[in-house]
Amino acid sequence: MKLNGLIGALCFSALMVAPALAQTQAQCPQGARHALVLMTDFGTSDGAASAMRGVAFGVDPTLQVSELTHNIPEYDIWLGAYRLYQTANYWPKGSVFVNVIDPGVGTARKSVVLKTREGRYFVGPDNGLFTLIAERDGVAELREIDEKVNRLEGSAESYTFHGRDVYAFVGARLASGAITFDQVGPVLPSDSVVKLAYQKAERKGDVIRGIIPVLDVKYGNVWTNIPKALFEELRIGAHDKVKVRFLHKGKKVAEVVAPYEHTFGGVNKGEPLVYLNSLLEVAVAISQGSFAQRHKIESGVDWGVEITRVDAKSP
Repeated sequence: MKLNGLIGALCFSALMVAPALAQTQAQCPQGARHALVLMTDFGTSDGAASAMRGVAFGVDPTLQVSELTHNIPEYDIWLGAYRLYQTANYWPKGSVFVNVIDPGVGTARKSVVLKTREGRYFVGPDNGLFTLIAERDGVAELREIDEKVNRLEGSAESYTFHGRDVYAFVGARLASGAITFDQVGPVLPSDSVVKLAYQKAERKGDVIRGIIPVLDVKYGNVWTNIPKALFEELRIGAHDKVKVRFLHKGKKVAEVVAPYEHTFGGVNKGEPLVYLNSLLEVAVAISQGSFAQRHKIESGVDWGVEITRVDAKSP
C-alpha cells in the first residue's frame, strides 16, 4: 500500500512539472542550449551574483550556469578583459559569457553582445572589457542590446543593476535558445568595440618589451604579455640566463637575472626563474615563493617589462 502511494505521488509530481518543462522546451529548442558563464566584480558576500543566477534560471531552469569569477577587483575593467582572454577559448563554441565590470552603469555607454569568429558570445557593457577578446579572436558581429524587448520584466526603473536586469537576462535567453543573436538588437560596426590602450609586446634589437597584465595571485608569479614566438627570437635556450627589468610608469622597480627553465623544479627552492606560463607567455617566478611580493611588483597597463639575454647589449 505504501509503495502504491509513493508511485501515485511521483506520478502526480510528474504531471505537475510536465507543463512547465514543456513550455521551457518549446521556447528553447532541443539541442540549442549552451553554457552560460558569469564574471563580475560583485564578490559573493551579498546577493548580487545570486540574483543574476536566479534570473538565468527563470529564463530556463535547465541551463548550465557557471562562474568564471566574481572576484575581479572593483571597477578593474582591464583585469576583467584579461580573465576573458585567459579562459574563454577553453569553453565550447556557442558558450555565452555575461560580464559585469561596469563603473558606468546607467550612463550612455552601450550594452552589447559581441560574437567572435569561432562563435562564442560576450554580453556586457562596451567599456573595454572585450579589448583582448576582440584582438585575439576577431569580431564576427557586434550588436547593441535593444532593451525595449530584451530586458527583465518590471526592471525599467532600475538604473544601476544592468548585470541582473539586462545582461543575465539576455545572456540566458541566448544560451537557452529563447532568442537568436539576430534578435539581440541592431548591428554595430565590428571595429567600433571600445578598446583599452596598452603596450603590445614588441622586439627592438636585443630587447623585448611588454607589460605585466596580471599576477598569478595565488603564488606571486609575474606574468607578461610576451608570447613564446617573440621570446624565441632572442634564441634563448633552456638554462640560459635572462635579464628581466620591471618598470612602473617607465621607472625601474626591480631587475633580476635568472635562468630560463621549463619547470619550477629547474631551480632550487627560493631561486628565481623565467618560464612560459599556461598561456605560453613569458613569466617570472621564485620556486616555492612569491616573486611579486619579494620585489614589490604589481600588474596593469602601467607596469612594464624588458627582457634581454645576459650576453646581449643591455637596454
